Amino acid sequence: MRIRELCRLKRINIDLERNIITVNNPEKGSRPRSFKTSSKLASMIDSLPRKNEKTLGKQSPKIAVSSLCVLRKTIARKLKNPRFEQMHFHTLRHWKATTEYHKTKDILHVMKMLGHRRIENTLIYTQLIQDGKEDDYHSATANTSEEAKALIETGFEYICTYKEVMLFRKRK
Repeated sequence: MRIRELCRLKRINIDLERNIITVNNPEKGSRPRSFKTSSKLASMIDSLPRKNEKTLGKQSPKIAVSSLCVLRKTIARKLKNPRFEQMHFHTLRHWKATTEYHKTKDILHVMKMLGHRRIENTLIYTQLIQDGKEDDYHSATANTSEEAKALIETGFEYICTYKEVMLFRKRK
């Protein structure tokens, strides 16, 4: 869901017995949609305070975003990984779309799940097309675990080890 859709979500749109959430009030011209959740998420939602008909109470998207900002800074500090600070609520939507596509290989299923009306938007979400972005990378190598740790902390991604040298890359 998008952040505004989550903030508008009402309790009557959550079927706790079947673990299904229905987005009846989508934004950006999207289509209404339903999706299955885990029983763990359903029980977490059920345990939220019931102050009004909305699942998150009167929380605005702005407050939800600032709460995520505080949470990601805490996680980045605890895990000593600054990349968590780059994560946004919308990043989770992209991640879910990409993992769902790789799991099902069904782009129409992902399009329906996201509520998109145009397949081009779904292709961008699932990273099947790059939306004009080039695949340019900075590359780096590491011979020791300390060098590897330093590269990872600066945002490099481990690729593989070749002839006892660890190879890393990071988008330009």
